[in-house]
Amino acid sequence: MTVTTPVADFSAKTVTHEGKTFTIRPLAEDEYTVLIEGVPVGRIVYSFGAANAVVESDTITEDALTAIAESWFAALPSAEE
Repeated sequence: MTVTTPVADFSAKTVTHEGKTFTIRPLAEDEYTVLIEGVPVGRIVYSFGAANAVVESDTITEDALTAIAESWFAALPSAEE
């Protein structure tokens, strides 16, 4: 089994994972919609110090969406910057 690490690009608002590029669109503070080819596949939420995934499509797993969430929230500029 090969494990890939997601790569977040904050300026492009994307995360690349498992050979796919996911677009990240803000919904609210610390809440984002994740899309692939313009189709929503889930939401990522940062709450209580942890990245959480809400899967809304059978085209992605909770583990993959959680990895995307962790990568995205780690790439966000901190409020102190």
